[in-house]
Amino acid sequence: MEALADPQTLISILAAIAIFATIITLAMPLLAKDDLGDRMKSVAIERDKIRARERARLAEEQGRKASLRQGDEGLFQNVVEKLNLKAALADENTFINLTMAGYRQKKHINIFLFFKVVLPIILLSLSLFYFFVVSPADRVPMMNVLFACAIGMAGFYLPSILVKNAVSKRQLSIKRAWPDGLDLLLICVESGMSLEASMKKVAVEVGLQSPELAEELTLTTAELSYLQERRQAHENLAKRTGLDQVKAVTMALIQAERYGTPLSTALRALSQESRDMRMAEAEKKAAALPPKLTVPMIIFFLPVLFAVIIGPAAIQISGLPS
Repeated sequence: MEALADPQTLISILAAIAIFATIITLAMPLLAKDDLGDRMKSVAIERDKIRARERARLAEEQGRKASLRQGDEGLFQNVVEKLNLKAALADENTFINLTMAGYRQKKHINIFLFFKVVLPIILLSLSLFYFFVVSPADRVPMMNVLFACAIGMAGFYLPSILVKNAVSKRQLSIKRAWPDGLDLLLICVESGMSLEASMKKVAVEVGLQSPELAEELTLTTAELSYLQERRQAHENLAKRTGLDQVKAVTMALIQAERYGTPLSTALRALSQESRDMRMAEAEKKAAALPPKLTVPMIIFFLPVLFAVIIGPAAIQISGLPS
């Protein structure tokens, strides 16, 4: 306990954690494996679920009772159902954010809500134990309680922050590969291929660049095959990505199927617009680079430059041997 309460020990532990996190961050790109196969397997499972759901719906429409077996998913589902967490903490935006992050299964919402409740309790307990037992500082007890409550509140928002981070990474991957995928889709459509076959071909070609985009296109192909309305499949693609570029293309696809307008003309215009937007974003980042480099140059570059320039003169003036 005394060792944990020692500031030098805490600094050493935090420094070791920071070094370990730095090594892991640098090694992650080298150790990352190609998860395209796992994503395609997940999409295949989702496609089977869509097919089973549509078959069950058709059976109910024809007067036959569909038998759906529901199994126990373990601790997460039991806690969520007993505490009725879906009604208390989840809304439509929660499900949309999880879907945009790539978490589509039922167990994902249960895991999210479970940790949203459990993490604050765990962090609050650990904080109280540290402030009152491990390192009882000369502070008012109420201040320790407030600090512990703040840490517990951070645990409540931590799952949402992680989900938003996953959404941002997924959208960035799709946004970077979308213009190229749209060009490939235009080529496939102009060659005479159907929309489903074109999306399937594009998903295979763009899978190495963006597994997320390949996953979404494959899932859209499955929905186009099994859903009752093709419009719903296009709208689902726009909802799962949450990108304006994808929404514009899905609206063009819906209008082309409804009014019979040429699909290639709309795709060509949208493809050019996507490339222009990507170039504009790159130019914006390049223009913002000089102001961002000002502070690092002042802190790290100028002191070294001054030392190199003034150092020899200072040594000669002081009379020390160079």
